[in-house]
This record gives sequence, C-alpha cells and structure tokens, in this order.
Amino acid sequence: MNKSRFHTRQTTFRQLETFLAVAEHLSVTEAARTLHLAQPSVSTQLAKLEQALQMELFEQLGKRLYLTDAGREVQAGAREIFDALDRLEMRLAQLNGLTTGQLRLGAVTTAKYLVPRLLGPFCRQYPQVEVQLNIANRSDVIRCLEDNRDDLYVFSQPPDHLDLECVALAENPLVVIAPAGHRLSGQRIRWEQLAQEPFLSREPGSGTRLAIEDHFARQGWPYKPHMTIASNEAIKESVAAGLGIAILSRHTLIHTAVGNLVELDVEDFPIANQWYLVRWRRKALSPAAQAFSSFAEMQAPLAAPAPPQ
Repeated sequence: MNKSRFHTRQTTFRQLETFLAVAEHLSVTEAARTLHLAQPSVSTQLAKLEQALQMELFEQLGKRLYLTDAGREVQAGAREIFDALDRLEMRLAQLNGLTTGQLRLGAVTTAKYLVPRLLGPFCRQYPQVEVQLNIANRSDVIRCLEDNRDDLYVFSQPPDHLDLECVALAENPLVVIAPAGHRLSGQRIRWEQLAQEPFLSREPGSGTRLAIEDHFARQGWPYKPHMTIASNEAIKESVAAGLGIAILSRHTLIHTAVGNLVELDVEDFPIANQWYLVRWRRKALSPAAQAFSSFAEMQAPLAAPAPPQ
C-alpha cells in the first residue's frame, strides 16, 4: 500500500471538519466558535491531522494564519468528501420518500429582503433540510463562489468572468431616495435637477453600484458620489439625517420608519435590476439544492417584498 495514501486514510471526518472551519476563517478562535468547541480541542484535532498526514497545513506569519500548498490541497479534497457525503445522504433519504440533507446558500446583502421570504415556506415544506445561509457583500460572496463553498448563490449583479448558470428570480428596481420633505418631493424631475445634491453611494464593486454606473454610462451622465458607504442601512440613515440623496433598491425601504424617507419621481428611473439564482454551470446539485432551485424559481416573484405605498 502506498505510504502517503495510508496516512491519508488515517484521517477522521471530525479532523477534516475542524480543518475546514479553520481554513475558512484562518483563525482557530473563530473556528472553535463556529464548531461550538473549546479552542484547545480545535488545536488538538489539527495537530492530529497534520501528524497523520506528516505535513504542515498552516503557517503563521506574524499574527495571521495562512494555508500551505498542502493545506489548500487538503481543503479541496475535504470539500469533495463532504459534498459526496451530502449527496449520498440525500439519495438514501429519497429512497425512503424523504427530502433531507443540507442546503448551503450564499446571498449578497441586498438579497436579505428576498431570501428569508423564500426560505420560510421552503423550510416548512422540507423541514428536514438543514440550511446554512451566508449573507455578505458582493466581493465576499464572489470569493465563496470561486471557492465553491456553497450550493447556490443569490446576486443582483452576477460576476461575468465565471462559467455560471444564472436564473432570474425577481425584480429589484433601483430608485432615488431623499429625506422626507425634500424640496422636489412629489414632482416629476430630471436627474440633472439633483446635480447639486450630495450623492451617497455604495462602495466600488457592490452590485448596486455596478448597476448605477452602467445606467449612468448609458445615459451619458457623470457619476460623482460625494460619499461612499458600505451598507444600505447606513446609507438610509445618512439620507434620513439630511446628508444627501442615494439610489437604492426599492425593497430596502420596506423596513424604513414611515416619514423618514421619500422616493423621488425621477425621469429614467427606476433602474431595471433583478435578483438571480446562481450556480456553477457544471456543478451537480444535491437533491436539497435542486429542490430549492425549483422552489425559488416558482416562488420568488410572489415572495419579493411589495414596494412601499
């Protein structure tokens, strides 16, 4: 028997699960919190794994932890192992007429107004499916996608440099918002009439900003934000406080206190935009992921938050 393969087979699922958590967070402390383990237990599992493989999987430079080349190989292999186990669990469950297993779903921050409305009825229909939902900014979700950490993703602006299958789910129109009592509220106006208003924008690379930049380029308008803010909620609070105007998803207004903000009636708005359900084109979905994909395509137009009246 090949010596290196023998050592590989000495590893345990618990060791690999612990390793994956540390590899994802690049922190023993964060991995321990995620796994609900004591930090020494995580360190012990890692030490046993490295001893079995006779290779170092991490290196520490200063205060930061990094994967070694061997660590990256083990990370990829461990993900394949757990993906295969998830699919096996689902197939066995289906033989008994059950739908169980795990659904890993990643979503950009603006989709937090849509995804819970889909997961609620989905989880009631499939109560034995365990859902892991990761909501983050667009750049972080793209990194998860590139690393194949999740089954499915929800984007408003899917990355175009990857071989992806993107299915439109629901409309996500972008509108101009202003503080209540704005001088142009209730009028039909042109964007040029707002040229002197301080313009608050999401950070470069966010899905909302990409859609706005594309719209402004097509209209031939200059794009000059006065302030960049990396959160829709913070932008809403800033607009309500009188710091300027902004362009956000109309659905972000549903959780705004009545009377704080208004949607301005601006020509060439709203900007047409959509949420998409995204997956790797060649990725074999587990039955749970396939069930959610079919469910979301049918239910998303109904689940999308209604625009504020």
